[in-house]
Amino acid sequence: MGQVTTTDRRTVLRATAGLAFTAGCATSGSVAHPAPATSSAVARPAPSKSAGPSAKPPAPGPRRFPGRPAQLGHGPRTRPRVALTFHGNGDPATATALLRAAEERGARLTVLAVGTWLDAHPELARRILDGGHDLGNHTLHHLGVNDMSEADALAEIAGCADRLRTLTGSIGSWFRPSRAARASPLVERLARRVGYPHVLSYDVDSLDFTSPGAPAITRKVLAEVRNGSVVSLHFGYADTVAALPAVLEELDRRGLAAVTTTELFS
Repeated sequence: MGQVTTTDRRTVLRATAGLAFTAGCATSGSVAHPAPATSSAVARPAPSKSAGPSAKPPAPGPRRFPGRPAQLGHGPRTRPRVALTFHGNGDPATATALLRAAEERGARLTVLAVGTWLDAHPELARRILDGGHDLGNHTLHHLGVNDMSEADALAEIAGCADRLRTLTGSIGSWFRPSRAARASPLVERLARRVGYPHVLSYDVDSLDFTSPGAPAITRKVLAEVRNGSVVSLHFGYADTVAALPAVLEELDRRGLAAVTTTELFS
């Protein structure tokens, strides 16, 4: 995490130390780790001073896919495509290694970034987009957004959207709730209010945040992935970096293209 800028933010981050960076999200619709205690107010610090507006054209924003549900867990089962989606948090060197490994094999990823991670590493927003990947919103602090009050949940979604807009010119292509596989009805409604027509879920959970080892991640993903799958993975874990080449090699052998989530649903 980079230098914090306000007293409120320091308070929030101290209360969630070690959770926002090291814990994964939910699996099979249930919380996979204890949710940290939250106060009734979630701080919304200003974007990092180092994160000025980009001189490049605005990044793609959210798209509506007519006929698709509000929450998307997988794409069409009739086409040999899959989306590898990454929760954007943790060590930036690990993130860069994963992006490079994907690009070397012609794969494109989807990164759902935590807002405070973007504050600390603003250069990664454009690095992700310049590699041809999707970039989206994974809330501001990576707390249990489904358990928050309406005002706090809105602050989490809108706060990350603000970071993305400052860095890239758009609120990002997708929203995924933090610490949950699916959004509650309230969070789904708030995401629409902020500008996201769909909430992105997944149908394959790699469980990489449990650090089971690269072979276990590879086996888990390849045992469950099929046409249209959306796979949940994470930045910040060495096991995931080690597993990705084998996953991509086997996907290629099966004729499954690793594409962005936008491409998956287009």
